[in-house]
Amino acid sequence: MPNHKKKNPTEGREDTAPAALSFTTISDTDGEKTTTPHPFLRSVTYQHSHTLNIINKTSNSTMLALSLLLSLTVTVSNPIDVAREAVPVTVPLSQKGKEVNSVTIQGHPEIAWQLDDLNDDGRADELVFLVDLKPNATETYRIETSDALPASSFEPGTYAYIRLNDKNKKYPKIQAIAFPGDTDNRQMYSSIYGHGAVLEGLYNAIRVYMDNRQSVDLYAKNTPRLELAETGFYTTRQQLEEGYGRDVLWAGTSVALGSFRGYQNGSPVTIDSVTTRSQRVVTTGPVRSIIEVSDRGWIYNGQPVEMRQRYTVYDRHRDYDVEIKLTGAKPNSIFCTGVQKLAIDNEGFLTPQGLAGSWGSNVPDKGMADISDTVGLGIWVPAVNLKEVKEDDVNYLTLLRPDKNGEIRYSFTSGALRDSASPHTAAEWFKHLHDWEKLKNNPVKIQIR
Repeated sequence: MPNHKKKNPTEGREDTAPAALSFTTISDTDGEKTTTPHPFLRSVTYQHSHTLNIINKTSNSTMLALSLLLSLTVTVSNPIDVAREAVPVTVPLSQKGKEVNSVTIQGHPEIAWQLDDLNDDGRADELVFLVDLKPNATETYRIETSDALPASSFEPGTYAYIRLNDKNKKYPKIQAIAFPGDTDNRQMYSSIYGHGAVLEGLYNAIRVYMDNRQSVDLYAKNTPRLELAETGFYTTRQQLEEGYGRDVLWAGTSVALGSFRGYQNGSPVTIDSVTTRSQRVVTTGPVRSIIEVSDRGWIYNGQPVEMRQRYTVYDRHRDYDVEIKLTGAKPNSIFCTGVQKLAIDNEGFLTPQGLAGSWGSNVPDKGMADISDTVGLGIWVPAVNLKEVKEDDVNYLTLLRPDKNGEIRYSFTSGALRDSASPHTAAEWFKHLHDWEKLKNNPVKIQIR
């Protein structure tokens, strides 16, 4: 599996092969060593090394001595006898002192890294990079952070954007957009080019509709690469002939692919009564991209709820991680997500452990009714957030409950017959989902010192 190489931003890009799937989260501390439990992570320790012997490191470089801020040792362990690729490692950064602008992963110039400002305060608060691990292996990485600007960049592996519809058809990109809660759903939906924020990985892309449904729609590719800047989810017949992918899902009244919904009276419900709706691009870069959907004052079970949804894709991944933060929800409130049943020749399954999958065909674009697409959908919910599973006429549903912090997490993934790197039969797709579940249930262990 080739890693990213440092590149000049004007150079072309290289495609990479399919990724194994996993997710890690690390919570920050302020100099104290702690262990933080997490449904996606068995154990994490974190300790700042605030005191550095700068002279020993850079005795001949006063500039480097001034710019070096912090040295960390990150140990990543694979607990199972399965090789893993593109495992995300996230490292919280201290918000005290100088801002971190660049890092060096000693001995690994090929590993792409990214600094993200997740709370929109103008400074980086998390470092993320991806590693490959052999079965039952442990790898250690020495990381030095600096306030110096980076000397080079990495080829992009993900992309996120929001673009406005405009009468001149220029479709300018914006960072965020918000609407009053009483805005007509059709006006919100039509005001954005593509109808919502777009999040793209190498193998697929999603968009989250800017309306009360907030449905997740799917774009599948023929070849692993970034291409939404060219097609914008609206692939033409000429582009199809040139080898581009396309929108491959017709959701109808279903939950589509991992759309988040309320659950009342035995059925999914949309996010109808709110004071404000908004979407924003949290970050977009070579290692990961994140989009955010927020609803303020959502009246659910008779009281207002503040909700924030975040969708994340990593380079070399075909799966997406979802984090929902709910404030003000009544105790024992139930929500739901899942995957839809495909309209033609659907096959699917739903396990009590929170894994669901479907495989089949549909006609996603009524303007190209002669073209159908065969796709595979999958979703995984950790035990801490899973209440039960249910099947209805159009969905394989997982019912969700927030944890003690009001948070819900899950992941979804997709394949397609047109995707050269995807499984191409229902049996192959369902095996892929069970292999993916094993990785999700056995996350890597990370120590930071």
